[in-house]
Amino acid sequence: MPKSAVASVTVMVSTYNWKEALALSLRSLAGQSRLPDEVIVADDGSREDTAEVMHAIAKTFPVPLRHVWQPDEGFRKSRILNRAIAAARSDYIIQLDGDMLAHPRFVEDHLSLAQPGRFLQGTRIRTTVAETARLIGGGQPRFGWFVDAYFRDEKDRSTWHFGRRHHTLRLPWLAKIKSRSTGHPMGCNVSFWREDLVRVNGYDERMHGYGSEDLEIDIRLRNAGLRRSQIKFAALALHLEHKSVSTMDPADPELPNNKLLFASKEQHLVRSEFGLDAHLADFVRSPAMDLRAPRSEHA
Repeated sequence: MPKSAVASVTVMVSTYNWKEALALSLRSLAGQSRLPDEVIVADDGSREDTAEVMHAIAKTFPVPLRHVWQPDEGFRKSRILNRAIAAARSDYIIQLDGDMLAHPRFVEDHLSLAQPGRFLQGTRIRTTVAETARLIGGGQPRFGWFVDAYFRDEKDRSTWHFGRRHHTLRLPWLAKIKSRSTGHPMGCNVSFWREDLVRVNGYDERMHGYGSEDLEIDIRLRNAGLRRSQIKFAALALHLEHKSVSTMDPADPELPNNKLLFASKEQHLVRSEFGLDAHLADFVRSPAMDLRAPRSEHA
């Protein structure tokens, strides 16, 4: 096996109380050209109805489907992502938000570009309100030039319009060229070697509330000597439109999460002291159960 080949891959899907979107996301993963070896849902305290939907989907899901849940004590995405990483059994992890629908070659594309010493930064196609409603209503996902989506205006990044449609195209040959650039960190579509996440001790769990956990771990991974490689024209994913959970400017430097972000940058931190290692032993003793097993086994 070539040094860069991925032996096994986990897709880690984060969610919170939007079961309809999660169902679509999971179904998109069930139809992959290269199935993941497992899917773990990182659930930041959703109601029981999310678990019920997952159990229904698990009956026909083609790979192990696992549910890692924590009580709802506010926005604690960093902690639940760490617990999902701790539960993962694969050597490579793709992280996808639960409001994203993956292109049928999404996993294949991530793995085709994976290399030691790098982590991969994908992007998203932000569907319009009307297209989101169509998808939630049972419509088939549509990719490519004519997708009904918003695109950021590069001259005025506060507005969105219907241009820049070339980013909706899947062109693997061009994706390999674009991977030489770095892109911009976004936690909605990113992949890592698990050993690299262990090396930096995962996400910093002091980061409570919306925003910057993806930017902060990006800094520490690069401080560890890893390179961020951009994915464009591959690993496409549709983002379902919804109201932002942020109640303030997420870039405000006075926000506690951003103070931690700037500290990591200024101090050239590699390893968080408040991260993944708090959970590793939990899943050695009691692995996250496959939801395809009978309900009686999940007591």
